[in-house]
Formats: sequence, C-alpha cells, structure tokens
Amino acid sequence: MNTHSTLRIIRDEHGALAAVLRSIGLLLSQSRRRDVEPDFAVLRAMLFYIDEFPEQVHHSKETALLFPAIRAHGGDVGDVLDRLDRDHVESHAAIRELEHDLLGLEMMHDSPDYEGRLERFETRMQDYVASYLDHMRVEENDILPLAEKLLTAADWATLDAAFMKNRDPLTHREADDAYRPLFKKILMTLPAPLGLGPAMQAMHDAHPRGHSVDDPTHQAGDPHHPPR
Repeated sequence: MNTHSTLRIIRDEHGALAAVLRSIGLLLSQSRRRDVEPDFAVLRAMLFYIDEFPEQVHHSKETALLFPAIRAHGGDVGDVLDRLDRDHVESHAAIRELEHDLLGLEMMHDSPDYEGRLERFETRMQDYVASYLDHMRVEENDILPLAEKLLTAADWATLDAAFMKNRDPLTHREADDAYRPLFKKILMTLPAPLGLGPAMQAMHDAHPRGHSVDDPTHQAGDPHHPPR
C-alpha cells in the first residue's frame, strides 16, 4: 500500500530534525568531554534551521491542517492533540530563548559567569532535545496511525497538496539555493546517512593534502542534494 505523501513528508522531516537535535547533543557532549568550546557557528546554524523550518513551517502544517482533519472525524485524541498544539507554541518560544542563550555565550565569553551560562545552555538544550524527541514519538506512534484509519481520500488529497508545497530542504532535493550555505554547514556536521561530516573528516585524516576533501561537493556528493 502506498503511503500518503503527507505521512511520508512528516516522517522524513522528523528524521531530519531528530538527526539535527541528536547532533547538537553530541557536539555539546564532545566539547565538554574534550574541555574545548562548543562550535558556536555550527550550533547557530542548527538552531537557526530548527527555528526557520520545523518551528515555523512543519508545526504550522500539523496544527493548521492535519490535527483539525483528525478532530473533524471524531478521533478520541482531543487531549493528545491539545498537548501537541501546546508543545508547538512552547517549543517555538524555547528555540528563540536558546538562540538568545547561545548569543549570550559568544558575547559574554570573557565574563565571570561564562561557565554558569554554558551549563545553563547545555541543560536547557538537553531538555529541549528530549522534549522534542518525545513530541515526535507521540505523533508517529499515536497520531499518524490514527490519521491513516480516519481520514478520507478527499482529506488526503487536500493534505498532500498542502504538505508538498513547503518541504524541509534537508530532506527535499529541490531546496532553495538561498539556503545552500546553511545546509552545507549542517550537512558537514550531521552523521550519516543525512550528513557528510564524519566521512569527510575520515577522508581528510587519510589524505590531508588531497584537494578533494576541501570541497564537499566533489565526489562525496552535493550538500544541496543530501544522500538518501
């Protein structure tokens, strides 16, 4: 049975977001373990991506389109949908606070309370990641299967057309060129299969003078077209 485009897009976008969230956690834990500063530039890129697409586009499609369709068919998950809608609102506010906290780390690098700021940022970031992953788990385990049971062909036609219009450029091959530098930075950091970073680092270690490792679009693949 063919999966509806809406469900495939949501799951693909969840996968991309989960990879970014887990990579943020890895970056912070590695920097703490190695006793070095976090890579502020990469963290900025990742938080901006979360704010730019999952928070503002992905969430709005679920809240404005998918959830009302399920409610219209009397799905007995009103409380769960209410909670997910609240999560969307709270998550958007949380990512803005995290972006501010990260900026504060950079601007207040030499302040006496830098370590305290860093610890607070790490704790808030860990809480955000855990909350978001749980949010997506509820959607995929409880809401999407229910949608498959309840919604009609007409519902899916409307949803599929809407979800196809705004797709996450980390999962969609026709990404806007304006975002290319951002995705290149993210893809160079994310783990495989979505990202290129670890593979490129291994190539660099093996061939430190090889010119090809300086260009991630050479042989390894174009970061504008992330590997499937």
